[in-house]
Amino acid sequence: MTKLQHIWRDGLALYIRFMNYLGAGAGQWFLPLAARFTFVAVRAGYYWASAMTKLSEGIFSPTLGAYYQILPSVTEAAEYDIEAISIFFTPIVLLGSWAEFILPALLLLGLFTRGAALAMIGFVIVQSLTDIWGHGVEAATIGAWFDRGSDALILDQRLLWVFVLSVLVIKGGGRLSLDNWLNIDRKA
Repeated sequence: MTKLQHIWRDGLALYIRFMNYLGAGAGQWFLPLAARFTFVAVRAGYYWASAMTKLSEGIFSPTLGAYYQILPSVTEAAEYDIEAISIFFTPIVLLGSWAEFILPALLLLGLFTRGAALAMIGFVIVQSLTDIWGHGVEAATIGAWFDRGSDALILDQRLLWVFVLSVLVIKGGGRLSLDNWLNIDRKA
């Protein structure tokens, strides 16, 4: 074996050991923490601000805007009169509004992280479908995958949100989370 082959073999072995070490360590604490930080830093303020517009006189009083944002066709059919909207829809609006407060807070704390992330994925999907079919956003806002642009608000950005949340569903809150400290996310 030549000197160059020895250097290559030794260098490759060092690279493999380092990457395995990095992956093993970072996978346990860094990746879940980074995913939680990323979601909270980028999306929590958005959801909390949105939720604030949906509740008026306490946590059981949705605004007209809440009905319109969550159930646009129902609100339009009731001619924007909350009293004309069936009481059946109030729990849906309240749950959607509360989810915008509670789920990002759980992710920030790393408490019930897997469930909160899974629920947040469902929320993002429902939010996207409501934007597309309920509010009829234009094609540029919807976007397309595998195109040259990466700035579409729905398909491009929300896919990234869902990816970050998927990391949390799979990995959990990690070592630096309340799940870990309270022994909630242990292996069975």
